[in-house]
Amino acid sequence: MPSDSTAASEPVSSVAPATTRLRIASVNVNGVRAAYRKGMGEWLADRDVDILAIQEVRASTEDLEGLLGPEWSILHDAATAKGRAGVALASRSTASIHRVELGATEFDSAGRWLEADYEVNGKLITVVSTYVHSGTVDTPKQVEKYKFLDAMLERLPELAAHSDRAVVLGDLNVGHRTIDIKNWRGNVKRAGFLPEERAYFDRIVGAEDEPGYNAGAGLGWVDVGRKWAGEVDGPFTWWSWRGQAFDNDTGWRIDYQLATPALAASVTDYAVDRAAAYDQRWSDHTPVVVDYAI
Repeated sequence: MPSDSTAASEPVSSVAPATTRLRIASVNVNGVRAAYRKGMGEWLADRDVDILAIQEVRASTEDLEGLLGPEWSILHDAATAKGRAGVALASRSTASIHRVELGATEFDSAGRWLEADYEVNGKLITVVSTYVHSGTVDTPKQVEKYKFLDAMLERLPELAAHSDRAVVLGDLNVGHRTIDIKNWRGNVKRAGFLPEERAYFDRIVGAEDEPGYNAGAGLGWVDVGRKWAGEVDGPFTWWSWRGQAFDNDTGWRIDYQLATPALAASVTDYAVDRAAAYDQRWSDHTPVVVDYAI
């Protein structure tokens, strides 16, 4: 169970957009300081985001505050190892309560799971920024990835019981289906597309050939990106820096917004903010931006 800085049922902040639209964005920045040097600040200034989830922060809370500016209220959970991982949530109003830690107390989830409750137009919205391990087949890294995914499966029903409007978003480092990876045939034995990993997503949203897939199957959560895009390749959210992967759109869809049915039903727009050109990228991931009508 996550640790609370105060009662878990209390909202942590009041987010009050001018309209009922709540824009939530998520991105793995590969180090926020480097991302800002390459143009992240300009993207954020133009995107009118209400809540921003960041993964792989790789910096201090002071760094985040200095880069984002005083208009953002920042929650940050750093990794145990300095300069690694790190997740954050930034909102347009003050946040005072958040929950961290996932799974058993002996399991180190620092820098990978951060929950917060927001009050939007009188509704409780729970937002989780998460960064799942990348993993490597037949190594301790893969064991840690499965431990994290196991803990995540245990937490998801608790989140849904806590708030019927919850969203888990971030770099989940698994392509669920063949349409989520351009070169899926060449990756079936690699971490990120292993059958064992994909089975976790079958548990969360249902298997693609299961009645009710992404509409009540599994644990009942909704993959917002797939729901919005339909049965098409991608839209991809990560491309290797190497070779022509970006130019050829040889990517992976591994950045998600997984929402409870009530929140998923309120989606009015979904966007993958792919850079116009390779030299305009400020991360090997791209932001995933969703508008919810609350």
